[in-house]
Amino acid sequence: MTATRTRPGGDVGAAAVVVSWIGAILLLDAAPLPAGAEPVRQLVLGLATWAVLLVVLAGETALVRAQTAVVVALATAVEYTFSPLLEAYVYRIGTVPLFVPPGHGLVYLAALCLGRSALLTRRPRPAVAATVLIGAAWAGFGLVTAADVLGAFWFGCLLCFLRWGRSRLLYVGAFVVVSYLELVGTALGTWAWAPVDPVLGVIGQGNPPSGAAGGYGWFDLYALLLAPRLLSWADSIRRTCSCRWPLVAKAFPPKHPSTPSREVNRPPASVTTGTSAAMSYSASSGSVAMSTAPSATSMYDQKSP
Repeated sequence: MTATRTRPGGDVGAAAVVVSWIGAILLLDAAPLPAGAEPVRQLVLGLATWAVLLVVLAGETALVRAQTAVVVALATAVEYTFSPLLEAYVYRIGTVPLFVPPGHGLVYLAALCLGRSALLTRRPRPAVAATVLIGAAWAGFGLVTAADVLGAFWFGCLLCFLRWGRSRLLYVGAFVVVSYLELVGTALGTWAWAPVDPVLGVIGQGNPPSGAAGGYGWFDLYALLLAPRLLSWADSIRRTCSCRWPLVAKAFPPKHPSTPSREVNRPPASVTTGTSAAMSYSASSGSVAMSTAPSATSMYDQKSP
């Protein structure tokens, strides 16, 4: 389960802010620029998105921060594998834009905020039912019009998450946010999906795949599973490093002759009185007389056998 924290503007408001930022970034990325200005734009958009992500995370619990970190790490690895390497989808600039890794963190936070909002928690069954109906209609349309097999497969994954997932409403929020993201991004030309998969070359892909939220649900699943372990590992490291003075063998300084810092007064008992040395055993003065040799006091007759 995900940890919650009350926000001044509410979770729906936070999700709306994140979704608005994603839309603004995609619009700015698609705007025409003079030649040579693209690297500057990518740097500015990337830094700005990281800043927004950190600001949003400041109002979250440590568990949510860990979940977001897991999503960003996994999504970044997948991005660089399936875009510039395999070219399952290709970005306009030919590689992964700098705003995409932190953007995945914002997408997760928006889905999380929607999933834990009162808007969905008060009506969980209608929310799940609406997600299933809309997703099924979209997946069926994709299969008929674009042979979108990948989208149908991912929709099947989404159904599994909604049925057995640890946080069903999180996947409902992911369906809303990821569908919005994919539709806007492909419409603006920020990225485009290949017609077929690049590995087998036989699995059709929509642009975007209809069940993209189901594929994104794997990030959410691993975030829920791995974040507690990440926190436990970090806490163990922190406890280990909390000892400021580790037990390290240290050599003592070499010994050297020294004198007392002040004169030492000897106690009176240390002064010898009377005989100055130990007496030998032959000295007899003051000794008692030697005892007489032992002797029997009576005799008993012994009879021969």
